[in-house]
Amino acid sequence: MKKTTADELAKFLGARIDGDGSALISGIAAPEDAGSEDLIYMDATKHRERAEASRARCVIVAEGVALKSKTTLTVGQPKLAFAKAAGRLREAAPIAAGRHATALVDVTAKLASGVSIGPYVVIEADVEIGANTEIGAFCFIGRGVRIGESCRLFPRVNVYAGAKFGSRVVVHSGAVIGGDGFGYVYGEGEYVKFPQAGTVEIGDDVEIGSNATIARGSLGKTRIERGVKLDNMVHVAHNVCIGEHTIIAAQTGISGSSEIGDHVVIGGQVGVADHCTIESGSIVGAQAGIPTGKKIRAGETVWGTPARPLARFKKQYAWFERLPELAERLRKMEERTE
Repeated sequence: MKKTTADELAKFLGARIDGDGSALISGIAAPEDAGSEDLIYMDATKHRERAEASRARCVIVAEGVALKSKTTLTVGQPKLAFAKAAGRLREAAPIAAGRHATALVDVTAKLASGVSIGPYVVIEADVEIGANTEIGAFCFIGRGVRIGESCRLFPRVNVYAGAKFGSRVVVHSGAVIGGDGFGYVYGEGEYVKFPQAGTVEIGDDVEIGSNATIARGSLGKTRIERGVKLDNMVHVAHNVCIGEHTIIAAQTGISGSSEIGDHVVIGGQVGVADHCTIESGSIVGAQAGIPTGKKIRAGETVWGTPARPLARFKKQYAWFERLPELAERLRKMEERTE
């Protein structure tokens, strides 16, 4: 952890400070676990008692909130400011240091300054890796891969040949980038594999969760744009394009040639069939199913299977819940009729 003062942190966050600007801050914590030098935040007045009872001297708060005997940093979005402060205070634990003796690095690979390579890493021919990137133990980096600056690949990540990464990409353990897509043509009584000869391109500041899989394009590209966050066990099929700052929760599967816009939110266990379009600003609720070729309009919130606007889903679900009652009423009407 790095140390700073409340004044310095207020300047970094663009916050208004009230109290002791010289107060030292060296960590982050929940209110109940905090020490005097830990930073906490309060984003709702219902948490006032927790914040006031905490040993933390410095609290990030929203406009109009005052706390007894605390140094407060007032901002518009306390939780966001806390996350930014955490990034400044916490130093990420190293994934690798230097170049381990057991690593196998092809002589044609180009490694910039500050690249760290862990035990039993394999880096094939014609790979280029940018400055200060860390490659964890047992990672495999295939022929012709390009990885930008300050990326972090945790242990046992597999990157197939030809994939391209931007800078500051984080890939967690077990992820597979650039494997073949699931593409077959049926004929003459059997399935024949369609060529999976494309590439994967991943933009800057993308984070990919553990055991996620991203297939290469069949003939073109699978593209993950800047700032996308993929949770654990997300599957992205061939030729999918995901727009900037979209976030996708665990166990979601996106089938081939689907397009997802910018700032989309997709809940867990969503199934997206092939050739779908989810326009920018949409929200797809957990376990929703989106059938082949469907378009979700910009800014729309959908739920259910097949996915439909949230208001309609809630209305239909309310009727579904009443089915036993309606069935009983129908039974009694039939008895009277008979």
